[in-house]
Amino acid sequence: MRRLLLAPLALLMAVPALAQDAVPDFTGFWGPDFNADTTIRIPDMIEAIPDGAVMIEDVGAAEFPRGEFGGLVLTPSMAEHAANWDASQEMTINRVCLPPSIVYAVQGPFPFEVYQTDELIVFRYEYFDQDRLIFMDGRPVPENAPHTKMGFSRGHWEGQDLVIETTNIAASTITNNGLDHTDEIVMVERYRLAEDGARLHATQWFSDHNVLETDGSRYITWTKRPGQYVYPYECDPSFALEYGQISGGGQ
Repeated sequence: MRRLLLAPLALLMAVPALAQDAVPDFTGFWGPDFNADTTIRIPDMIEAIPDGAVMIEDVGAAEFPRGEFGGLVLTPSMAEHAANWDASQEMTINRVCLPPSIVYAVQGPFPFEVYQTDELIVFRYEYFDQDRLIFMDGRPVPENAPHTKMGFSRGHWEGQDLVIETTNIAASTITNNGLDHTDEIVMVERYRLAEDGARLHATQWFSDHNVLETDGSRYITWTKRPGQYVYPYECDPSFALEYGQISGGGQ
């Protein structure tokens, strides 16, 4: 009889440990904090960013003017490329609906939804209707995996933090003002829920020494908005024609 009682007792004792080890649930709709207070940033998340990375402050609707890169040091070839950047060229009919890569899109002024399982987490971004898969099963990056704007993301848990490493990102923009990255860029993000579950904190670190002599980082926050949903982005290329008429530019 004593042996029979020991097994249930062991299970009861294990319950608190299992609850303590449970990972947070990020499921839901998250809207960007346009005027986020920097005092709410979590110090140890910032400390986890690799040494030497420059934190740039262009999150949300804010964008750097031409020639400003938030302290990032560009390689000579990229500095020349950025100096020749022409904003009007981004509004041509063949580029106006061209989505950015996740390096820039993650901090954009649009909401996203999270769908979470043990093996797979899906981020559904309103910005350009992009969906992102984060594999949580430890799989390696396939040898023939293509380079896409969302890249290939693998995640794991470090305590209460979701850490995501993304490679295979197609060449695109970093700051939307002439600073572009190559398809060799690597990005690592760290996500954490606030204690009340109402805010999602994240840090983003990226490295591409083809274009940057310094690594970069961002701190991003979103607020949970129950009952809301991502809407279609519905980018219309004909907007470029309207822009050309208003600005006097070409197509």
